[in-house]
Amino acid sequence: MSLSVWVPIVGLLTLGALFALFSVGIAPIVGPKRFNRAKLEAYECGIEPSPQPVGGGRFPIKFYLTAMLFIIFDIEIIFLFPWAVHFDALGLFGFVEMVLFIGMVSIAYAYEWRRGGLDWD
Repeated sequence: MSLSVWVPIVGLLTLGALFALFSVGIAPIVGPKRFNRAKLEAYECGIEPSPQPVGGGRFPIKFYLTAMLFIIFDIEIIFLFPWAVHFDALGLFGFVEMVLFIGMVSIAYAYEWRRGGLDWD
């Protein structure tokens, strides 16, 4: 195997690194310099920042429900996409396994729905 195979990969990595360095270096020069009090405050997931922890340091359950919803759909996509690409090769076994998987994901989705994870207020 010759080194000429690696030239495009090294070139792409070099180009990406140069772009990243250029972007970070030029941002303070050309970026807006309008600072206000709201921009300088810490952002804590939609909760108003305060010196004391909210509820004794406990997070509302909505944060965990949102994370759980992300994991449900993320795992579903991770398994559904390859299955859809090779559906013909998997045959009946692949179909039955995916039906079982969708059933388990539906149980997690129903739990999330019952706990109010889809209520955005």
